[in-house]
Amino acid sequence: MDEGLKSEIINAIKFSLLQNEPRITVINVVVDYTDVREGLAEVTITYKYNQTNTRHNYVFPFHLNEGTNL
Repeated sequence: MDEGLKSEIINAIKFSLLQNEPRITVINVVVDYTDVREGLAEVTITYKYNQTNTRHNYVFPFHLNEGTNL
């Protein structure tokens, strides 16, 4: 559990949130190793909720009639 792994975890989380959660904007991701012997890492994600719907928003019933203009 080194800085390289911490960087990989941060990048994977940011990429995953960017691809799968369009309703938020990620501000910061922090990874802290809380128990190195047990391999325990604590992840803190700071984000901003976007007020507008997107075409990728699958919350019922908004995905039926909002964000559909291509």
